[in-house]
Amino acid sequence: MEMEKEQKSVLVRIIISASLLIIVNVLNYFSFFENFKFIPLKFILFLAIYFIIGFEILKEAVEGIFKGEVFDENFLMAFATVGAFILSVYEADWNIFLIKDCNEAIAVLLFYQIGELFQDIAVDKSRKNISSLMDIRPDYANIEENGKFIKVNPEEIKIGKVIVVQPGEKIPLDGIIENGSSSLNVSALTGESVLKDVFEGDEVLSGSINNSGILKIRVTKEFSESTVSKILELVENASERKSKSENFITKFARFYTPIVVLSALALFVLPPVINLILGNEASWAIWGYRALTFLVISCPCALVISVPLSFFSSLGASSKEGILVKGSNYIEMLSKVKTVVFDKTGTLTKGVFEVQGIHHNELENEKILEYAALAESSSSHPIGKSIISAHGKEIDRNRITNLEEISGYGINAKIDGIDVSVGNSKLMEKLNIDFKDCHCPGTIIHVAIEGKYAGHIVISDVEKENSKESIIQLKKEGISRIIMLTGDSKKTAETVSKKLGIDEFYSELLPSCKVSKIEQIISESKNGKVAFVGDGINDAPVLSRADVGISMGAIGSDAAIEASDVVLMDDNPYKISKVIRISKKCMNIVLQNIIFILFVKFLCLILGACGIANMWLAIFADVGVAIIAVLNSIRALK
Repeated sequence: MEMEKEQKSVLVRIIISASLLIIVNVLNYFSFFENFKFIPLKFILFLAIYFIIGFEILKEAVEGIFKGEVFDENFLMAFATVGAFILSVYEADWNIFLIKDCNEAIAVLLFYQIGELFQDIAVDKSRKNISSLMDIRPDYANIEENGKFIKVNPEEIKIGKVIVVQPGEKIPLDGIIENGSSSLNVSALTGESVLKDVFEGDEVLSGSINNSGILKIRVTKEFSESTVSKILELVENASERKSKSENFITKFARFYTPIVVLSALALFVLPPVINLILGNEASWAIWGYRALTFLVISCPCALVISVPLSFFSSLGASSKEGILVKGSNYIEMLSKVKTVVFDKTGTLTKGVFEVQGIHHNELENEKILEYAALAESSSSHPIGKSIISAHGKEIDRNRITNLEEISGYGINAKIDGIDVSVGNSKLMEKLNIDFKDCHCPGTIIHVAIEGKYAGHIVISDVEKENSKESIIQLKKEGISRIIMLTGDSKKTAETVSKKLGIDEFYSELLPSCKVSKIEQIISESKNGKVAFVGDGINDAPVLSRADVGISMGAIGSDAAIEASDVVLMDDNPYKISKVIRISKKCMNIVLQNIIFILFVKFLCLILGACGIANMWLAIFADVGVAIIAVLNSIRALK
């Protein structure tokens, strides 16, 4: 709101100044001022216009001098335009009645203010784009008391409290649904417009919008630790992590501005002094005009604005896709990635085990599956759950007796009075039961009934639908090496790698081995950076060690947000190529702006020093170049 008021104020001053300048020049064209030789009306009007459009610049220039921040764009504009006024008086032999015009001095400030306004609007637009994308901060939470809903501050809600979310409201805090069902709009969190159906017992995240149905949610995290707070904190802090390009521009401007001011001073003093020594006319006005033109051209605001704006726009574009990048330094790092290393489970695969087949069965498939499901009925292991899920029928625990779980082997039990053994090959060997090995990739669960081999069940993780396409897109983006790390067997890893088109794989790795392996890969990658992609829960050490750590499907995971540099807010691996594409586009725009701005600046500086460039060309070299660079930077938003 304050930004909009300031922009309106600047716009009003621009309109008034431009209108008055046109009026003065129209009157001057009709020789109106010739009738007022005894009244310096023309000069007074020019001076009034100058102060209307330039008062803020003059004020900030003076404040900068007192603060010790002398060499900024306000100082350059103030110094150059005051100098232009003095030159106008000098050319009129110090007689304000004879002044022809001060158009150039006013035009410099007028167009400078137009350029600054344009830049402010562009930056404000970028901020609004990010704010609208991340407009997930809840205003209140509903608590039910005596049958009535009371609105309270979400920050006051403690863990364990039950809140009520009505249709159309944002979920203010993370929690578990105790009562009700609904479809949630999670686009602000994941970038995806697909609605998510939730039911009793499901976990829901703050920032989601309740589309239908009243939900009663028991809070599991306080507001400061909730998903919405984590996301907002990431967005707010992203601009603080500067890229090398931004730091270079800051340092460049710090040294560049004093150099050009001293150069302008030398341009004003040395040639006239040399002319005097040689016995020629000093021509102070000519060289003073060139020095002032030199100053206007040299203003570095185009670089100072456009480069950070490019990164800021890229952060906004990433957020729109449900990708949170922790800072512009990681945008720059992503553009240099040549090697991408994937964890397998939960990253390239769904992390959900499914029964793929039943082999060498001596009984009907359904019967083997039924016995295995009954034996695994008390198991909390994902493999046991996958067998129960494949069975798909209600478990009658009264049929199960003498259940014995042998750690690292499997389960022995009596089902309907029949001895059933379900487990790995070690269990079969332990029970001296001849079994048949399986050459299919995945986890093999052998089943024996009454001491005789009945067959085995093949269980494996399932690849995500878009994993293969994601690998193809990464190669199109110039990723030269794609590697998979997994704790699974070599056979399983090899099958997944071939199916997805992955270049290399390393299998049977413990978490500590993954860190050693990523360090080895980094040492081998001489010509580019290494990104590691993991699910963010078990891979925190590896995420931290990689040049760029990317956590997938990590929304709500504290480990992921803390350890990674880039957070994909859903589990879509395709977005990795998207964020790399965004980063490369950003760096191309930054490079284009730097080359274009410096080329035009230095060319016009040379022309200005030689007297070829006038103040109007100087205005283009400053304001015109800045506007072109800003327009180019805004392309990073798309």
